[in-house]
Amino acid sequence: MTFSELLDRVGGVGPFQLLHLTLIGLPVLGMANHNLLQIFTAITPVHHCRPPPNASAGPWVLPTGPDGKPEKCLRFIHPPNASLPNGTQGATEPCLDGWTYISSRDSIVSEWDLVCDSYKLKELAQSIFMAGVLIGGIVFGNLSDRFGRKTILSWSYLLLAASGSSAAFSPNFHAYLVFRFLTGCSMSGITLSTVILNVEWVPTRVRAIQSTAVGYCYTIGQFVLPGLAYAIPQWRWLQLTVSVPYFIVFLWSWWVAESVSWMVLSGRSSKALKTLKWVAAFNGKKEEGEKLTLEELKLNLQKEITLAKAKYSVVDLFRTPILRLVLFCLSLAWFATGFAYYSLAMGVEDFGVDLYLLQIVFAGADVPSKFVSVLSMSYLGRRITQAASLLLAGGSILALTLVPSDLQTLKTVLAVFGKGCLSSSFSCLFLYTSELYPTVIRQTGLGVSNLWTRVGSMLAPLMKILAEVQPFIPNVIYGVMALLGGSAALFLPETLNRHLPETIEDMENWSQQAKETEKDPEGEKASQRIPLQPCDPGLVPS
Repeated sequence: MTFSELLDRVGGVGPFQLLHLTLIGLPVLGMANHNLLQIFTAITPVHHCRPPPNASAGPWVLPTGPDGKPEKCLRFIHPPNASLPNGTQGATEPCLDGWTYISSRDSIVSEWDLVCDSYKLKELAQSIFMAGVLIGGIVFGNLSDRFGRKTILSWSYLLLAASGSSAAFSPNFHAYLVFRFLTGCSMSGITLSTVILNVEWVPTRVRAIQSTAVGYCYTIGQFVLPGLAYAIPQWRWLQLTVSVPYFIVFLWSWWVAESVSWMVLSGRSSKALKTLKWVAAFNGKKEEGEKLTLEELKLNLQKEITLAKAKYSVVDLFRTPILRLVLFCLSLAWFATGFAYYSLAMGVEDFGVDLYLLQIVFAGADVPSKFVSVLSMSYLGRRITQAASLLLAGGSILALTLVPSDLQTLKTVLAVFGKGCLSSSFSCLFLYTSELYPTVIRQTGLGVSNLWTRVGSMLAPLMKILAEVQPFIPNVIYGVMALLGGSAALFLPETLNRHLPETIEDMENWSQQAKETEKDPEGEKASQRIPLQPCDPGLVPS
């Protein structure tokens, strides 16, 4: 009997699973708020140089740029007579007395003057947040193995609440960066534990549904954010609003059940048995729960115990050619997906469309894209789905560089399509990666893959700085990288309808069989046909 079958005995799908999904799913709603928060808290308002204190009363004439629009970062040293044409040029100087912002809402940009020569600091702030996500994944991954998934989940909620709320009271930009970094760290702790606890307490047959349900919680959160931002124009209050609820989440997280596998592997088998009996009673199967014994529990988890005793590291990912190929191709696909996704997700302000409406449209693109991704993975296969998602996304991003700036509607359509494709890529990657790596090194492989997507998401905002050289350079880099990731996916083996490899040796045999199947597809089909056998005359009905 497997652990999934054991779970069926105590209630694999019942009231407990519904409560469990609610407890860990609701906090995911707010995670989108923090990931995409700077879309609204770091808006760059229309601005121009503030006149010097000794400026005479009357209209202040601004120098104009090559596009005929007023300069944002320069002013006349000696203001010309207001009656002169706007095109009159004279000696200019930087904005020595700050800027005047024309906006109905404030942001970190207007509060700390992150414009002109300091505009790079705005992109740096988002990269610092993503760096926190990167470091948090490394730190909390190890801590969760030592102290448990539930413990790390609870304390990550508290860290998110504390650091997010503190960011709202930041006295300066540097303090804001520190708190955003800590917020990013907490996001990784929540994500890692949520993914594990989400699938731990349901049978294998419903894990895909459970994972999709939690994924849609994040999507719904993307719809909530623009509504909150529209209602709360002050960035500090918005930051506080999306952070404070996690203090409540921290309190209810102690009702979340710990991972049974972790408890058994860490020598807490008695507590694991007690938890299973409680789940059985909650699901109305108290008698089945009372029948469970410690020996039966250990026997059902013997496979996990054996695999846990075997020591594998990142070095083992380089042991064989097939593992090296999988590692390289998946790393490139993960990096490209994170890199391109956050270039579009955080670039909503660049399209010149209503910010709130466009964010709702961007969020809406995730709904059909995830559905199409599931259908494609089930019928066309993982490899085709993964490659097509990235290739289409790369093509749409590159197409943005060819569209004139006055065709904002077309640019928006391409961006929404590209973001939908990248959302499909993420959905496919999580499943594809877990199916490609052998069981003994699967967690390590997933960790390395997630590391690369976090590196990509951290570098994505910084690439926008290259726009000061040529405006099209960032999109060319984003698009080419997505195309490279999609091309790399074509070299991966297909996993549709195949048993998952348990060991590295299984991976070698599995890969060899896949190659033979591709070389002789007709032979594979023939081997699956069951020939008709002559029937025993005595069995023929009279």
